[in-house]
Amino acid sequence: MRTFRSKVVLGLLLVFALPASAAGPKVYVGNFKDNSVSVIDAGTAMVVATVPVSAGPHGMSATPDGRTVYVSGDGSSEVVVIDAATDRVIRKIEVGKTPHGLAMTPDGKLLLVGVYGEDRVALVDTSTQAVIATVPVPKPHTIAIRPDGKVAYVASQEPGKFALVVLDLARRSAVRTLPLEKTPRDLEFGHDSRALYVTMAGVNAIAVLDPASDKIVAQIPTGASPHLANFFRGASAGTAVVQGPGELQLFDPATNTPLKAIAVGRQPHWMAATSDGKRIYVTNEGSNDVTVVDLAAGTTSTIAVGNAPRKVVVLSATATTQSSGAKVSIANFAFAPGEITVAPGSTVTWTNDDGAPHGLAYNDGVKGTDVLLPGASFSRTYDKPGTFDYVCAVHPYMTGKVTVRAP
Repeated sequence: MRTFRSKVVLGLLLVFALPASAAGPKVYVGNFKDNSVSVIDAGTAMVVATVPVSAGPHGMSATPDGRTVYVSGDGSSEVVVIDAATDRVIRKIEVGKTPHGLAMTPDGKLLLVGVYGEDRVALVDTSTQAVIATVPVPKPHTIAIRPDGKVAYVASQEPGKFALVVLDLARRSAVRTLPLEKTPRDLEFGHDSRALYVTMAGVNAIAVLDPASDKIVAQIPTGASPHLANFFRGASAGTAVVQGPGELQLFDPATNTPLKAIAVGRQPHWMAATSDGKRIYVTNEGSNDVTVVDLAAGTTSTIAVGNAPRKVVVLSATATTQSSGAKVSIANFAFAPGEITVAPGSTVTWTNDDGAPHGLAYNDGVKGTDVLLPGASFSRTYDKPGTFDYVCAVHPYMTGKVTVRAP
């Protein structure tokens, strides 16, 4: 009877340790007035975590592998780094006063930060999480990196000298300036690099800039106060967030003409798409929620988040699978669960929930941690299938096991 019961309990532990098949990609939403980030499981459409961040979360970006999310604090001088496996802040990067927009190069190696309060763009090496260079740009607000990763366009909001400043990322310098009559709000490259979509304060249209000539070749009419526009990979149409009427405007990127509008929440601010371009997540600053738009069906649903949600990023389904994993609690001088099974590419996180210090020593020779103080966590990513035993580095009689196999 005991053997049967043990097998049942072990089976349940393995089931709960596996990444949930019903779960979808994670969606991160910056709540400007709460100084927090809401984490949404797209599969269940529920907020699964709330992460405290620096004051006034403004810009957001994520590495292509989905392991790390960056959030700039408009009311601080920091960019916080969130580990997507544990949904915890693991580092704060000092970049300068009032950081605004963030943009990530396609290879995930470089993060650009518009340091609005110091008139420069900071370049952060994502492997070291350190600023490695800066480029002078007057009042940099938002940033768009061309999909080939070679050039970035920066919305410069210097009073009386509004412009788009073009940066050569290899040379780490500004190479030209494109004057504008109105204040640039946002700029986004379509996935195919054929157009840069620019919104400007007081202009009820999307300016379509041809990157080959740096000329505005079309204007797509919208309702009052369009905030940003893009043409996402896999999407059936281009989309624009229009704040005045509270809608997502669809447009034809081939003809630069408006199609239809879909009502969202009050004072929509930003949007992000799933990796297949089929769903758009729109943050609604005025109604404290996120509208999920199914582009094919034209239907919407709503998810309540924090106070004044602004920026949003969606991790791809592939990235979420790679960064997903299991959590192990260290409590009462034991690992709980003591044996877990995860998929290759998953991250396992151990948290010391005990009153005593513990540690992690892996039998396969991978470096662990000698001392893990109460409340601290440690993570390891398992890329290859196999069985991996470990012990507590402080109390060797505490043992555990991780089995890695394809689901």
